[in-house]
Amino acid sequence: MNSISVLHIDLFQNGKNPSDFYFNTMKNHLVVGHRHIERPHRHDFYAAVLFTGGNGAHEIDFQKYEVSEGSLFFLSPGQIHSWELSADIEGYIFFCSQEFYEMHYVNQKLRNFPFFGSVSFPRKLQLNTLELKENIHLFQELGKEHFSKNIMKNGLVLSLMSQIFINATRLFSRDFDTLASTAGLSYFKHYQDFENLVEQHFTEHKSIAYYADLLGISSKHLNRIVQTVVQKTATEVITERVVLEAKRMLMYLDESLVEIAFRLGYEEYSYFVRVFRKSSGMTPTQFMRKYKA
Repeated sequence: MNSISVLHIDLFQNGKNPSDFYFNTMKNHLVVGHRHIERPHRHDFYAAVLFTGGNGAHEIDFQKYEVSEGSLFFLSPGQIHSWELSADIEGYIFFCSQEFYEMHYVNQKLRNFPFFGSVSFPRKLQLNTLELKENIHLFQELGKEHFSKNIMKNGLVLSLMSQIFINATRLFSRDFDTLASTAGLSYFKHYQDFENLVEQHFTEHKSIAYYADLLGISSKHLNRIVQTVVQKTATEVITERVVLEAKRMLMYLDESLVEIAFRLGYEEYSYFVRVFRKSSGMTPTQFMRKYKA
């Protein structure tokens, strides 16, 4: 099993002074990055990709999405992805680091946007004709400003990025009604706090009670929040995060299944296999066979 490579922004930049921001058209990007994109790989940066023509498939953390005109994707650091794209593919892509974004938005974390911070949110938006037109304009303005020599250009680049992220968050609310109401926003903030805690502690703690206690709420109320926001139980969210990490480790670590299970907090390998199979529909061995290079 080959390890999964981690790609850095400077890999896509030929200049002597690479920056924490990268922009390109998809056609030009494929010339720069064609050696990397068809094989599963990870980034150490955030990315947004807008497709304006062509078709194909984009697999993100072992979930396959269709690529077509109007497909808008968001990727977070550490996610494993690959894609197969038609020769006539068109669109725009940009990368940025959290540090670049924090130059102006000190109190705003990119993980606070649902498509970057939540493992339970989809990574794709399918835009209608008007939404696509608006996003093409924003992406084009972003690229134009990035390649300019204008004074305070980074400030405008960050502003245009934020418009894209905020507009996308609002579009996601079409499918997640809780984001569109005041009560829903409160629930979503609690849900984000829950997911952030899961991200920190999922290898050691897998009980709802542990996270409910950290949040200062009852297990019943935590389940109600999670069910309202993502239509899953809190236990399902915790388990999905554990199994996702297991899949990533199976792909890029040269360790035995028993060692990986132990890393994820399972002393009994047989129990880990049952959890993995119940969540993913296959055993770890079957998963490795499916994704074997």
